[in-house]
Amino acid sequence: MTNSTTIPADTAVGISRRAALLIGGSGTAVALVGCSTGPAATGDAAATDQEGGPKSATEVAKLADIPVGGSVEASLNGKPILVSQPTAGKVIAFSAVCTHRGCVVKPVGKEFDCPCHGSKFDAMTGEVLGGPAPSPLVAVPVTVTGDSVTAT
Repeated sequence: MTNSTTIPADTAVGISRRAALLIGGSGTAVALVGCSTGPAATGDAAATDQEGGPKSATEVAKLADIPVGGSVEASLNGKPILVSQPTAGKVIAFSAVCTHRGCVVKPVGKEFDCPCHGSKFDAMTGEVLGGPAPSPLVAVPVTVTGDSVTAT
């Protein structure tokens, strides 16, 4: 019998092909809808819509609501994300979908914890700190404009 992992399309926020391969591994089936080949870096490249024009930015948080050295929960197009502010004015974001089995991770101090199987991620880098998660959280490109944090 083949073990398979399916990540629901409504929870896979900006998942890359690389992340899909790491999640799926060898001999498993991975179902992805709307794979993105866009940049994983935060806010460095302009995104485009299906017609090739620039995507409109969506506000995901207010800068003042994100503690320096901390994180907040947010959503982008109905999908859970986590927004962190490592240093004053520098903001990064990650999908809140655990790379192990797709549970939604939560901010706890300076890390993100998965309530399902105990994976832990660094809140400032998305890197795996421990647990069964095979790869870091997927980066979500964000930009700070004035007091607003936006994503496309």
